[in-house]
Amino acid sequence: MKRRTLDLVFSIGGLLLVVLLFVLGLVLNSQANFAHNYVKTQLIEQKITFEAAANQTGVQSKIPCLIQNAGKPLTTGKQAECYANEQIGIDVLKVNNGLTFAQTASEAIALQTRAKAAQKSGAPNAAALEAQYQTALNDKATLFEGQTERGLLLTTYGFSILGDRAQQAAWVCFVIALVLLVAAIAGLVHAFTPAARAQVLGVAKS
Repeated sequence: MKRRTLDLVFSIGGLLLVVLLFVLGLVLNSQANFAHNYVKTQLIEQKITFEAAANQTGVQSKIPCLIQNAGKPLTTGKQAECYANEQIGIDVLKVNNGLTFAQTASEAIALQTRAKAAQKSGAPNAAALEAQYQTALNDKATLFEGQTERGLLLTTYGFSILGDRAQQAAWVCFVIALVLLVAAIAGLVHAFTPAARAQVLGVAKS
């Protein structure tokens, strides 16, 4: 087999791979754009704005991402992660001494049972237990809303990360396709040079 034949085989095969990688890159790029646009659209509809710098207090006033986004609308996955973890995540820790929604719900059930028993028996602390129960119910509702919103924002952030990964994969496909295209063109050019007449496989016929 002559070198020209090998050059043509590898070059044509390389061009086919270029086409496949280019198409794959376009698909991944399309998915990345969809993810980014979808995340942005959904977040804009929520109309969430970061607290202004003047309103930030305590530990939140020293968190870099909150300082950087102070007063800005929430429109990106990275901002969603910051708001979920550093704004909501810290805010909910201030509710009911840092207990979670599940813990507060269990506490509310226990207080309800005790309040009903106290009312039934006419215990003097019945009113106090009822007040504690109502406070636990309010804390439960606050934690449910906060932790639900935090979970949704983190899910949005995760979706945006998938978009970022798809974009990176698209660029990798484009770069590899470009390298293969250059190699394939070089192979085609070499196939029509005098050096390509050399025998590389088998025995040359006399």
